[in-house]
Amino acid sequence: MSIDMAQFHQVFFEESFEGLEVMESGLMELEPGSADDETINAIFRAAHSIKGGSGTFGFKAIADFTHVMETLLDEMRDGKREVTQDNTDILLRSVDCLREMLEAAQAGDEADAERVRQHQRELEQELANSGTAPATNESPAAAPDAAPAAGQWRIVFKPEARLFQTANDPLPLLRELRELGELESEIDLSRVPDFEQLEPEDCYLQWTMTLTGDVEKGQIEEVFAWVEDLCELSIEEVQTAASDNPAPASEERQMIPQRRAEDQGAKGADRRQSDRRKSERRGGGGSAQSSIRVETGKIDALINMVGELVITQSMLGLLGEKIEDRQAVTPQDIEKMLDGLMQLERNTRELQESVMQVRMMPISFTFSRFPRLVRDLSGKLGKKIELRLEGETTEVDKTVIEKIGDPMVHLVRNSLDHGIEMPEERVAAGKPETGTIELNAYHQGGNIVIEIKDDGRGMDKDKLLGKAIERGLVSEDDRLTDQQIYELIFMPGFSTAEVVSDVSGRGVGMDVVRRNIQELGGNVEIDSELGVGTTITIRLPLTLAILDGQTVTVGGENYIIPIISIVESLQVKQEQVSRVGGQGETFRLRDEYIPIIKLYEIFGFADQGAKPLEEGLLVVVEAEGEHVGLFVDDLLGQQQVVIKSLEANYKKIEGFSGATILGDGSVALILDMPGILKLNKNLQLQQERAA
Repeated sequence: MSIDMAQFHQVFFEESFEGLEVMESGLMELEPGSADDETINAIFRAAHSIKGGSGTFGFKAIADFTHVMETLLDEMRDGKREVTQDNTDILLRSVDCLREMLEAAQAGDEADAERVRQHQRELEQELANSGTAPATNESPAAAPDAAPAAGQWRIVFKPEARLFQTANDPLPLLRELRELGELESEIDLSRVPDFEQLEPEDCYLQWTMTLTGDVEKGQIEEVFAWVEDLCELSIEEVQTAASDNPAPASEERQMIPQRRAEDQGAKGADRRQSDRRKSERRGGGGSAQSSIRVETGKIDALINMVGELVITQSMLGLLGEKIEDRQAVTPQDIEKMLDGLMQLERNTRELQESVMQVRMMPISFTFSRFPRLVRDLSGKLGKKIELRLEGETTEVDKTVIEKIGDPMVHLVRNSLDHGIEMPEERVAAGKPETGTIELNAYHQGGNIVIEIKDDGRGMDKDKLLGKAIERGLVSEDDRLTDQQIYELIFMPGFSTAEVVSDVSGRGVGMDVVRRNIQELGGNVEIDSELGVGTTITIRLPLTLAILDGQTVTVGGENYIIPIISIVESLQVKQEQVSRVGGQGETFRLRDEYIPIIKLYEIFGFADQGAKPLEEGLLVVVEAEGEHVGLFVDDLLGQQQVVIKSLEANYKKIEGFSGATILGDGSVALILDMPGILKLNKNLQLQQERAA
């Protein structure tokens, strides 16, 4: 009987990706000239395991590529080759290539053969430098082709609409291409919609470029490395020399565009399919391939809870049969039933907590990407930066871990570029030439708090305020607190960078970062001191499946306000309320004037008649860095609610992040604070136009 080896592939890929993490973290720890046998052995064992597994399951190209890496590591392990910055960098780049090969194999796709050959040549060249050549098995990946490419390259770059939302921008990419050679470009406006459908944060443009110069394909690919999963990219060499059997010029002119169109269409389809499969592997779309490793202790706790539920169900079932048979129910039976219901409630709550624990993963899964990021970017920027990680074992929901990564990458890159000064500038300021970035995570109540600290130059409040006044975002008469000034950087398009780089400073990103965090039910705060440093604090719920909420009534309907957004609740006195410019009302709370949002007007209940302000309640919430007062009819109580997606079950509705089913079976919508602010501004504009 033959064994279907495909059933073991998922385990192989999971273990291989874990091995890559071991290799990357180990290579990051290696110091040039050092001979840390334990670290090198760990890296070698991880590479050897990947090589053995890939050979066993028939992934020959992966096995051959890893064999070359293993040869280089073996020489370093045996002391035949010294650890240097160059060979460490080569191995790190090879780890990236190996990860791409594994991802392609898992998705059932072919890896980029040219990229694999490029990295394998690099490894073999390093081995040849000491006279040692790897005894590789023959494979397409192991057969290097001709000399470096030179001449002309045709590049078709089609970014996805969401490019800006990932803190990327095409302009620095085009600048880098121009540095490689002579660049000619044509811009395609065919995807630009009518003005009414234009989304300012979407990218609609696409480019066709010709690059002339002594350039290798790998150099061009490196330019687009940051956005390779966010675009359709075609890089083709333009044949300028006559072939052995040249076709007539007119025929060749007709054939080349046709072949290119076919190639681009095929590559675009392959990339879209590959991206979809990669998304599924990472957990997107509810794919069956998405998995999570769970400690046996958590499974044991679940089994115990299910056992308790079975006992409770059995007890309540006997009482139910007695009632169904119309037997006399004694006071003792009623007492047993009440005890059983209390036990059921307790067991359900414990089961819920146990199930949520299954989805919990340490934040180290997110933190692990930053040592490499800091190392690469600090070298690129010419800065000396030390990264410190704390609270790596702090656990958070798997979905939160998957979605918080990109916002954190943007914040860390900002700290690297804007925060930490150049070494000579730090020394002149009396600081150590090596700057420090610290990532810390810890639990606080029902939330997880993530802090990103740096000991850099800090934020200049006067500069921030001046830039905001210059752009018309605030007026010179506005009196802003320090916190409100720092919040200005979250405004769309706001940037204080003097020079636009491919790291940061484009004014695209910080507003997206905050919106992404808010979509996770969290918020972000900034605290900074000029010359000392900056701390960015992110607060997130531990899970996206369950929410601590405050139930309120508006116009006879129930709504849920997330507890994390609520500052306080209070009754209003008419003398504390004032109108501004004939539009809108504000409430004075201590030394702050808070705008009042009447939910019954936003939800269209105004025609039903509403309570005067003094008869209702004001729920003060924080949204987008400001305090607002939500006027509601009444507060009903706090409870944990299970979040149901509106978009998946109905459609997306502005102002609501989801829905839940209450204990009486009714549906209550969950308020989205940024969305409520947007609806209120739209309502005010309508009222102004009507006036």
